[in-house]
Amino acid sequence: MVQFSPASIRRVVFQYLVPVHVEVEDGLVSRVTVIDETPVRDPTVVDGDPEYLTQAVAAADDGQSWPSWQFGY
Repeated sequence: MVQFSPASIRRVVFQYLVPVHVEVEDGLVSRVTVIDETPVRDPTVVDGDPEYLTQAVAAADDGQSWPSWQFGY
């Protein structure tokens, strides 16, 4: 079993712009679809170790197919 020490854990949270499809019914947002198959471009560090950003982006943007995320009904 592999054991990790707390000192070896690298964590970074980043954000970037993605296309979003918003459906509005009767003046209210009824559904939001985040199309997260978009390649990561111009990421911004939100929290964590900024030195890990390049590796984190590469891991998040490895070409795997992701489903779109939907919120609403």
